[in-house]
Amino acid sequence: MSVLHLADEGEAADLAGFLSRLLHYDRAAAVRLQAAGTALAVFGRPPSFEVLAVRAVRLAKPYEHGLEASLDVTVSAGDLLESVDEKAATAAVPAAVTGPPWAGVLPPRGGWRPEPGLPAPDVLRATVAEAVAEFRTRTDALPEEQRTRAELDGIGREIWSRPVAGTALPVRVVHAAQTLGFLRPAGGVGGPGGAPPEAARPGLFSSGSWLRLRTPYGSVAVRRTGLGVGGLGVSVR
Repeated sequence: MSVLHLADEGEAADLAGFLSRLLHYDRAAAVRLQAAGTALAVFGRPPSFEVLAVRAVRLAKPYEHGLEASLDVTVSAGDLLESVDEKAATAAVPAAVTGPPWAGVLPPRGGWRPEPGLPAPDVLRATVAEAVAEFRTRTDALPEEQRTRAELDGIGREIWSRPVAGTALPVRVVHAAQTLGFLRPAGGVGGPGGAPPEAARPGLFSSGSWLRLRTPYGSVAVRRTGLGVGGLGVSVR
């Protein structure tokens, strides 16, 4: 079994937090791991949002396992979480599992171009809060006989598929980013690792049919086609 040597306890804690949030929505969640050099990318898909979440993790030393200098495997998120040792800043790579369909269709690695118009972080968080409040108000107002799964999903689809003002980014992407801990305020004066404040601001990027909301703590990607999906209405956390 190969071992990932994370950069420090903070990286281990953030990885554990990300995995815990994914498991909150799906106890059988899987994640795809890709490691090369001192960078590890952890891909997950919280089902309530129908997006792909990416957590970048810094490694203390380049990944290696025997003659292997890179890693690309899909594993159980629960097993990976159990293997994280925050004090030692390590995580053991669990046995591979049969990957869900999304694991074979990841966002491109390159070709990302900045997109204009993304509001400030506090505006993004306010947008999510307003959407959650609207969903609750509208569903609470439904007569009991109309409070069906189809009706709730229809309201949720309408609200969460709306674009964030000035962009083509669906509100559900921002909701997912906040729920997964990617939109939390940067600590201190600067961003993570002492980065200047401007580096801690979220950014919006596009590559082909993909849109990506990138923050210092992780990214959420979504295809710009086929955005209408079910199961969005009941996620208000």
